[in-house]
Amino acid sequence: MSSAVWLIPAFPLAGALLNILFGRITGRRAHWIAVPALAGSFVASWMVFSQVSGGRPLTAQLAPWIVAGEFDTWITAHVDQLTGVMLLVVTGVGFLIHLYSVGYMHGDPGYARFFAYLNLFVFSMTMLVLAGNFLLLYVFWEAVGLCSYLLIGFWYTRPAAAEAGKKAFIVNRVGDFGFGLGVLWLWTALGTLDYTDVFAKTGDLAPGVATGIALLLFMGACGKSAQLPLHVWLPDAMEGPTPVSALIHAATMVTAGVYMVARSHTLFERSGVALEVVAIVGTVTAVFAASIGLVQTDIKRVLAYSTISQLGYMFAAVGLGAYAAGIFHLVTHAFFKALLFLGAGSVIHGMGGEQDLRKMGGLAPKMVTTTITMTIGAVGLAGLPPFAGFFSKDEILHAAYASHHRLLWAFLLLGAFMTAFYSFRLIFLTFFGGPRMSREVAHHVHESPWVMTLPLVVLAVLTFLAGWAVGMPSEAGTRFARFLTPVFPPAAHEWSGAVTLMLAVLSTIAASAGIVLAWFRYAAAPVKAATIGQPRTPFHKLLLNAYYVDLIYDRLIVRPLYVLSVFLAYRVDLGIIDGLVNAVGRAVVAWAAGFRRLQTGYVVNYALTMLVGAVLLVGFLLIR
Repeated sequence: MSSAVWLIPAFPLAGALLNILFGRITGRRAHWIAVPALAGSFVASWMVFSQVSGGRPLTAQLAPWIVAGEFDTWITAHVDQLTGVMLLVVTGVGFLIHLYSVGYMHGDPGYARFFAYLNLFVFSMTMLVLAGNFLLLYVFWEAVGLCSYLLIGFWYTRPAAAEAGKKAFIVNRVGDFGFGLGVLWLWTALGTLDYTDVFAKTGDLAPGVATGIALLLFMGACGKSAQLPLHVWLPDAMEGPTPVSALIHAATMVTAGVYMVARSHTLFERSGVALEVVAIVGTVTAVFAASIGLVQTDIKRVLAYSTISQLGYMFAAVGLGAYAAGIFHLVTHAFFKALLFLGAGSVIHGMGGEQDLRKMGGLAPKMVTTTITMTIGAVGLAGLPPFAGFFSKDEILHAAYASHHRLLWAFLLLGAFMTAFYSFRLIFLTFFGGPRMSREVAHHVHESPWVMTLPLVVLAVLTFLAGWAVGMPSEAGTRFARFLTPVFPPAAHEWSGAVTLMLAVLSTIAASAGIVLAWFRYAAAPVKAATIGQPRTPFHKLLLNAYYVDLIYDRLIVRPLYVLSVFLAYRVDLGIIDGLVNAVGRAVVAWAAGFRRLQTGYVVNYALTMLVGAVLLVGFLLIR
């Protein structure tokens, strides 16, 4: 079975290499390599999942990697129930997005390059999930960051896409700097980076050391998973193709931080303080990003801020010790958010590239499949029963309330209300009401081909069924939580019938209120395009400008660093360092030019010099 483990990353790696090396040959047929590669990876993931689902964790060693003195690291895979779940999400949703990309990217001049990048990303993400030690985790943590840079800036001839890719890369490096320090500190403190040994020795760490390591690791998670204050890259990352947004920024890469914190839960529990920090940052991010999503006018940016918000819910869950609830929300979010992103891509495709909600409306009759599936995705995101999002979000709210974090619970409930509002604001502005686009655009609106709508239907079915299948609450917890019991300790809070029902009713009322308010505002009466996205109050303007965080960073960090860089480049480097080097060079040249005058080439001058030298030497000897 260990061979099947390595087949999971081997398939997408082979697909990536084939399209990179022979892209000019594969050309428009690149998907015949990339899509089957993901199908093979998904099948291998199922085989491994079935092996570990009812038994012990599986460890597979491939080869020695770094051996230097006491430092001995292998390329090792660690597969348990958590790994199995993550592999199915990455390869399953990844396969659907690859299939969807066949239609969405049709005709793009970089077709083979796009599928090579997609395969390379899935390879890196599966290796990140499979990693059996923190060093391998860190390497592929960086690899998925590199792939995201390539995919966000895929249309590199567009300045906005190139800038977005660069921004994502730089912001992630800030978080990854902390992550790298955490890994180094972990080796210094415990003398090992293997998961099994680290988690067994966590009790030997002093709480202060555990807090330092955990917070440094969480710094990396904040960058990768777009949490405050390192969230600014993800909205701009929407400049990439829509399948990229669905794969990287909804279902896989951005959830790597949640996975890492959950995987390292013993470290965070040893600290205690670090878990509280995770919960608070997650809750604040959830409400912060949801409030910005209320007023966005770009269909993909609404979903981008929604992703940041939902990641906040996941971090709040793991910070509260409800690890299974956080991972369950990760899974359900992968379904309904990938569905919404791909649905948005279907709308953009059907409207010839238009992304502005102010220029949509009335699309439902012409895009029936997209309308139905996106509405299902919006209901799942809003958290209404009986869809999957209701069960996962309700677990998180229950964990906050039952663990006596009532203030966090109130903020998360407020976030649920705002989530429902912006979800259906998007649906109403896109599909219902009168059309707000030009007649020419309206005439050409069409439903997407089956290769794009089939993944929407599959994801819609998963959004509906996942909650019923594994998320139903009981006194012993959900089926999903019981499945992950060998990995995570049972949740500290207990399930109570009355309390559980009360919290479920309150979250349903909050979500329903958000939907009703969105209906009154954007569907009950005709909406004029000129009124959408126009600031009416100072707070509305604040939301439209995303709390001016980018502007603040530009004024306090980017510009001062740019001025400092210019000073160092021109004054210090060119003026002082290069000036000193050039001065030495000029002195040598002057010295050589002076002495060169002695080399006249006349024998009489050399004879005279020798005579003078001899006279001086004789005079010296006589005087002495």
